[in-house]
Amino acid sequence: MATKKKTENGKTDASKKKSATSKKSTKKPSKKIVKKKSIPKNKVTKKVSKKKPTRKSAKKKSVHEVPSVSIVIPIYNEEGIVSASVADLTEKLKNEPKFDRTYEIILSENGSTDNTIPIVEKIMKSNPNIRLLRVGEPNYGLAMRKGILMARADLVICDEIDLCDVDFYIRALHEIETNGFDLVVGSKALDSSRDKRPLYRKAATFTLNSLLRVFLGFNGTDTHGLKALKKSRLLEVVDRCVVEKDLFASEFVIRTTRMGFRSKEIPVTIAEKRPPSINLLNRVPGVLKNLGELFWVIRVKHR
Repeated sequence: MATKKKTENGKTDASKKKSATSKKSTKKPSKKIVKKKSIPKNKVTKKVSKKKPTRKSAKKKSVHEVPSVSIVIPIYNEEGIVSASVADLTEKLKNEPKFDRTYEIILSENGSTDNTIPIVEKIMKSNPNIRLLRVGEPNYGLAMRKGILMARADLVICDEIDLCDVDFYIRALHEIETNGFDLVVGSKALDSSRDKRPLYRKAATFTLNSLLRVFLGFNGTDTHGLKALKKSRLLEVVDRCVVEKDLFASEFVIRTTRMGFRSKEIPVTIAEKRPPSINLLNRVPGVLKNLGELFWVIRVKHR
C-alpha cells in the first residue's frame, strides 16, 4: 500500500511539475503578444503623415472661393491699352505687400466696335482673375451698375482702365474697414489732389460739379472716377438710381449721402494714359438730359 501511495504521490508530483511547466509555457507567449501590441506606434506616425496631402487639396479649392475684393472697370473701344493696363494692374496687385487680398477684375464692356472683346477673351485664358461682362450698348452707367451687381465680393472698387490706382485701393479699403465708411470717392478736385489732365478736362469736371451743386444740392467736390464701396450696404442705393450713361456715377454718389450713408472723399493723383474714348462735346446733350431727369426726380418728386 505504501508503494502505491508513493507511486500515486510520484504521479501527483509529476503531474504538478507538468502543470507548473505548462503554466510557465503559457505565460511566455503572453509576453510576446504584449511586445507585439506595443510595436504599432510606428504605424500611427505613418497615418499622420498621410494627412498632409489633404492640406494641398484644400489650397487648390481656395482658388475658387469668393474673392475679398471685386474691381469693376468699364471699357469701351480700349484695344490700344486694355492688355497693357490689365497686365500692369495685376503686376502691381501681386507685388504690393499692403494689398494682401484675393480679387477679381470685372471688365464691363459696353458696345465696343473694335477688337476689345477678343483681346479680353485672350487675357482671360491666362488669368483666371479676369471676368468679362458684356452690356451690349455704349452705356457707361449701365456698365458700372451691372458690374457692381455682378461683383462677387462685398468690397467693390470702381476704377478706370486708364487709371488703375492701387494706392487708392489700399487707402479707400482702410477707410471702409477701419473707419466705417460705406463709400469712398477719389476726388480729383480736392486741394491736395494732383490732376495732371489737360485744362479742358479739368474745366469739364468743374462745370459738371457746379451744375450738380446748383440743381441737386451736391456738397462734395467730385462724383466721377475712382470709388470704393461696401456692396451689402449700398445695394439699395444702386436700386434707387434712375439714370444711366454719364450721370449714373453722379446720382449714385449724391443718393448715398441723401439716404444717410457715410461717404468720404480722399485725394488722388490723376494721369490718364489716353484721351477720352468718347468726345466730350458729344456727351453734353446726354449729360444735360440726365441732369434734368435727376432734378425732376430728386428735387421735385423727392424720390
